Amino acid sequence: MTVLKTSMRNFFAHKGRMALSAVAVLLSVAFVCGTLVFTDTMNTTFDKLFATTASDVTVSPKEAKSDDTPQNGKPESLPASLLGQVEQAEGVKAAEGVVGSSAVTVVNSENKNMGSTSGAPTIAGNWTKNDLRSMEITSGHAPRGPTELMVDADTADKHDLKLGDELRTISVAGDFTAKIVGVATFKVTNPGASIVFFDTATAQRELLGSTGRFTQFNVTAAAGVSDTQLKQNVAQALDGTFKLQTAKENADENRKDVGEFMNVIKYAMLGFAGIAFLVGIFLIINTFSMLVAQRTREIGLMRAIGSSRKQVNRSVLVEATLLGIVGSILGVGAGVGIAIGLMKLMSAAGMNLSTDDLTIKATTPVAGVLLGVVVTVLAAYLPARRAGKVSPMAALRDAGTPADGRAGLVRGLIGLVLTGAGGFALYAAGTADKATDGSLMLGAGVVLTLIGFVVIGPLLAGGVVRVISAVLLRAFGPVGRMAERNALRNPRRTGATGAALMIGLALVACLSVVGSSMVASATSELDKSVGADFIVQGNQRIVPQAEKAMEQSPGLAHVTSYKELEATLTSPDGKTDTSGVTAADPSYAEDLRRATTAGTLSAAYGKDAMSVGSDYAKAHGVKVGDTIDVAFKGGETAKLKVAAITSDDSALDQGVRYISIETMRKYVPADQIPPNTIMFAKAKEGQTEQAYAALKKSLDNYPQYQVRDQTDYKQELKDQIGQLLNMVYGLLALAIIVAVLGVVNTLALSVVERTREIGLMRAIGLSRRQLRRMIRMESVVIALFGALLGLGLGMGWGATAQKLLALEGLNVLEIPWATIIGVFIGSAFVGLFAALIPAFRAGRMNVLNAIATE
Repeated sequence: MTVLKTSMRNFFAHKGRMALSAVAVLLSVAFVCGTLVFTDTMNTTFDKLFATTASDVTVSPKEAKSDDTPQNGKPESLPASLLGQVEQAEGVKAAEGVVGSSAVTVVNSENKNMGSTSGAPTIAGNWTKNDLRSMEITSGHAPRGPTELMVDADTADKHDLKLGDELRTISVAGDFTAKIVGVATFKVTNPGASIVFFDTATAQRELLGSTGRFTQFNVTAAAGVSDTQLKQNVAQALDGTFKLQTAKENADENRKDVGEFMNVIKYAMLGFAGIAFLVGIFLIINTFSMLVAQRTREIGLMRAIGSSRKQVNRSVLVEATLLGIVGSILGVGAGVGIAIGLMKLMSAAGMNLSTDDLTIKATTPVAGVLLGVVVTVLAAYLPARRAGKVSPMAALRDAGTPADGRAGLVRGLIGLVLTGAGGFALYAAGTADKATDGSLMLGAGVVLTLIGFVVIGPLLAGGVVRVISAVLLRAFGPVGRMAERNALRNPRRTGATGAALMIGLALVACLSVVGSSMVASATSELDKSVGADFIVQGNQRIVPQAEKAMEQSPGLAHVTSYKELEATLTSPDGKTDTSGVTAADPSYAEDLRRATTAGTLSAAYGKDAMSVGSDYAKAHGVKVGDTIDVAFKGGETAKLKVAAITSDDSALDQGVRYISIETMRKYVPADQIPPNTIMFAKAKEGQTEQAYAALKKSLDNYPQYQVRDQTDYKQELKDQIGQLLNMVYGLLALAIIVAVLGVVNTLALSVVERTREIGLMRAIGLSRRQLRRMIRMESVVIALFGALLGLGLGMGWGATAQKLLALEGLNVLEIPWATIIGVFIGSAFVGLFAALIPAFRAGRMNVLNAIATE
């Protein structure tokens, strides 16, 4: 009890000094809990949707999958005649045919896409009785003929649609226009999909290209019949092999698909929370180290009157536990707020999430508090041990005298060994022959060099701080020299404070190098390899009517089709490969200049010929002239002669096997030929600008496709990578904020520790302005020390990662010097900002009171 009372008294006596450490714990725990609450809420939303929309038993084609579209662009379907067999099965109360397709685009009269902006699909189908379980018609009526459709209320609200508006639906089967005659509202939360409904005959004809077919059957069980029994009965009634699922199995499959995506988000965000926790550890270590140093005399007195080392140690750990509990509890509450904020942000982006589904599992606050407390106690362990070693004689010394002013030799040696091992691992990664082997070494190198730099930080502080000071501080005379000496006074503290900032900036520098190198490599590859003037692609395969419009566009020398086919290849060694082939026009050899290691690419577009990639050829011993059996899905098996082996030392079309469009048509039935994945075009000589404008105009009616020239394509690639990096930087900002708190806390406690010293300096003539400037300079030096280490380390990681990317064809290393220099200069401003409050407080100290402080 004595230990607990002492700890409580000390904790509340120094609560102001603990505040920033508590904020670091709060932010880290909040990010963890916010991530868990957000992803759990997303899962709850989808679970409710799947549970509501799934019928007792669904019957669908064996090949049907919830996460893809067949190569011909039309959903897999069943003959309507099978519906009668299902209805006759024992235990069936009702059965109905369903038509559904996500391979559609819906546009308004101005050709504006009515789809979701959040990446959710646009789904078209027929209105069924099963839809009444999850939706209700709140305006108008269900569609009754080929010129009528119904939309969901969320889509209507988002795009200001009303009854009587015309919408055009674009699918592989064709375009058709219909008027809105009804609006249906979800009874559960719609995560963001845009949905349109037609009458059954229209949906069959326009989405499947044939009447008398359905994508699935919804079967309802009679009273007293379980879903499992109904599934068995329906299976017995059907002739053939089909995919039958109970409501639970259907929901589980959909949940699995969504869960995989949600897990990527969850673990990525938790990874950034982990980085914030790691940075927070340095803050907590510094806080308790300085508090222990300031209370050296107090601890010595405790030891003198009988407190044991264990009791002193335990007292500090109890304070850390209290800090962890307070910070974690507040963090759990803040985490719920973060989750709600993310939901609002997602709703603004088009994914509708309701706070009614807010899910806070019992494990979430428990995990948050436990994690926060454990991390805080572990971080305080070393300072607690140091406190336990304080001798009773320390009561006779001045409080705050740093006992660890010089970094230990053993620590320096360990740091050098770890850094050397990490450097060797990075070298091994950069010289690896396979990306898989190199990535493991890269991971090891990143971890080892990071730990090594953290351990060796105090040793580096002396030299690096002196260099920075020589450049920046010497011009400020005695004030600058005092700021330098203050930063050098305790290398261990300076090293730990700089290390917190180093971690976040190292990741920023690494990702900047990787991102810039990817853009530069892709741009170089485009300049070197792409001969086409225009590239057309979108979020839907290119429907035949858009392809026709493109071919009729004036000013084009040629238009190239590019179709991806599902096929199984059997090489001469008897091994199979299911990654398919690509059919293209012979002009594609001009549009993408692929280097060959054997044969000529133009020959691969000849009769019954093909090309293979160099990696495939090496793995299977394939040579020019060999024959490969190609079994086309939905078609015949062809024996194709290898006419060319393309080099896989490229990021574009790496590993792709080419055949001609004519060869494809010979072995694949017309109804199984896929739409183009992408198309290319070349302008006539001297007509590039006119052809570009004409091609864009020709595709005005198809807003799901973008026409880009090479400049556009490069810019979009740069923008996409830039958006991804900005999102990552935003998440890393949490770690940097915690690191800034660490600098603030270190300076604030350092000012308290040096109260008497500051009073003496003021007494002999140091002005308040000079004092504040000295503290600001000290902060800038510490921030720049961390930035220099972090940016140097990050550039090393990024350069090594680029070596691995070079194995995938991204051969250009580009250092984004503007970003690196900008971050370095920004770090100086971070240091200035962090010093504002500590400098202000130091300047307001009463000189006599400060001198009298013990």
